[in-house]
Amino acid sequence: MGVEANRALSAAIAAGAHTLSGGAGDLAALLELVGDARFVLLGEATHGTHEFYAERARITRALVTEKGFDAIAVEADWPDAYRVNRYVRGHGADRDAVHALDGFERFPSWMWRNTDVVDFVAWLRAHNDASAAGAQVGFYGLDLYSLFTSIGEVVGYLESVDPAGAGQARARYACFAHYAEDSKRYAYTAGLDPASSCEHDALDQLHALQARAFADLDDGSAGAADAFFCAEQNARLVVNAERYYRTMLRRRVSSWNLRDQHMAETLDALARHLGRAHGRPAKLVVWEHKPHVGDARATELGRHGEWTVGQLAREMYGDAARLIGFSTYQGWVTAASEWDGPAQRKRVLPALPGSYEDAFHRCGPGRFFLPLNKEGPARDALMRDRLERAIGVLYLPETERQSHYFHALLPRQFDAVFHFDTTDAVQALPTTRREHKGEAPETYPVGV
Repeated sequence: MGVEANRALSAAIAAGAHTLSGGAGDLAALLELVGDARFVLLGEATHGTHEFYAERARITRALVTEKGFDAIAVEADWPDAYRVNRYVRGHGADRDAVHALDGFERFPSWMWRNTDVVDFVAWLRAHNDASAAGAQVGFYGLDLYSLFTSIGEVVGYLESVDPAGAGQARARYACFAHYAEDSKRYAYTAGLDPASSCEHDALDQLHALQARAFADLDDGSAGAADAFFCAEQNARLVVNAERYYRTMLRRRVSSWNLRDQHMAETLDALARHLGRAHGRPAKLVVWEHKPHVGDARATELGRHGEWTVGQLAREMYGDAARLIGFSTYQGWVTAASEWDGPAQRKRVLPALPGSYEDAFHRCGPGRFFLPLNKEGPARDALMRDRLERAIGVLYLPETERQSHYFHALLPRQFDAVFHFDTTDAVQALPTTRREHKGEAPETYPVGV
């Protein structure tokens, strides 16, 4: 672009931007954009930036207190997040927010075990302690990597309500025992030899559990409904995780789509469950990575046949869903250099010329909120295919363009964006990791 074109673009963005000062009025434009929407999806541009976590928490607090949102659903596995859910509702044995996050012990543990998440979980517990039981806000996971942990959760639930049924579940899940609780080993074996698949055993157990619904919910209590729903979600996760691992190392598009479809289905099931509990349509905030939250139809992901949670949410809920992206121009990030590697504080290179991040950098305000859902100079000026950056659990600056950029049409990908020009890394909690063969690392194998 020429100098005059860059100036015109910067002026259009600046004219539509709402500068963020940290004050209470910062979020007025966002809350107006949210309106009566029931699903607000917040897409971070990295898995290790302090400003993204802190701002998501601030937005979520406003949505809970001013818009009556009922739950936060995050890019994490169901069992680990449900432990946090028990804590914020005043249940379980964890004595504080730090210990409630101890379930996140696998790589990349810093994604949820960091000081920003601790602060938010502590706030959520305090909010719930001051709320009536029926008005408490939950914390749930949408992802599907906890294959063996979820098997244990299903069996544990059945042991509490039907010991004979627990024995039958063990027999069905025995197929997985050949893989020594190593989901990567299962991925390699089942991917190469379909005859070794445990698909039918996992499906049989899900159907058997669902057939118990009437008996398990007979007393009509909220506790019984929650316990059964949690067990059903774990059984469904086993089914979808088995399918995911079977395709993971062979067809990226298929495994990506299975994962995002599972997350979208879990979000929908959670909304319906909470809606029944509250006697009205539930309202949920979603915390995920930007490539999952954005509408794939506006990116090269969609052109390659991939879909995303954001796209599926728009298709399911229409105007009741809002997709919000985040971006940064430069700074620092907590990320690894290789799979299962240590968390490192890594410098984020300045965004590539011609990218959306570069355009936001040039417009002037260092931190701003930019609505994109209505016609206007900013939307019109940005309605051009550009590069967009996303950093996952790995940051590889030596291959910056190939590893972290994709083409997108931002005004169709998101309803709005938050931009923070210079950002800092999250502060990871001390690791609690121990020998844990049971699951592949979260976001394996593509880092998002």
